[in-house]
Amino acid sequence: MAHIDYFFSTISPFSYFAGTRLEEIAAKHGASIAYKPFDIIALFGRTGGVTPAERHPNRQAYRLQEIERTAKKTGLPVNPKPAHFPTNPAPSSYAVIAAQKAGGGDMGKLVHGLLAACWAQDKDIAEDDVIKACLSEAGFDPALADTGLLAGAETYPANLEEAVEKGVFGAPTYVVDSGQVFWGNDRLDDLDAHLAGKL
Repeated sequence: MAHIDYFFSTISPFSYFAGTRLEEIAAKHGASIAYKPFDIIALFGRTGGVTPAERHPNRQAYRLQEIERTAKKTGLPVNPKPAHFPTNPAPSSYAVIAAQKAGGGDMGKLVHGLLAACWAQDKDIAEDDVIKACLSEAGFDPALADTGLLAGAETYPANLEEAVEKGVFGAPTYVVDSGQVFWGNDRLDDLDAHLAGKL
């Protein structure tokens, strides 16, 4: 059975645009998924990138166009300039880490719920009530937002180190146990083909 390490940021618009396609592809091929939220701002610094705010105005303008075009292609609503971006992604990432460890809910729904809260609902995913609502809606105990802080604080930086080690430089990135790396929501078709033995 194939395995996918899913490296993402809870404030990444292109992780949001992936929707739940990763989960659908994994189910189709019987693949397992490990959800690995990480600090994308720190990753940029480690791998030669710069934050959106530090990019040349041409790159910033293109990013906004890409966000709007991708929203149309995916059919997902988006605010290209959300009210709470950037926000601190650590609390929501800790909740994802705790939920994965606890089990019993829908991880894909949780991750997409947090991303949608940021990019479509203008909510601050650093706030406890927003995180707890997303946990609850995905079938997890909302108390994980509190009880998972220690484990999250340990795993979150470890995910960053693992991301760098495995060749990740952006989000979302899907690393298959075959060693193949797929960067971007627009590479999910390639991931699907790879798992089918076509790439």
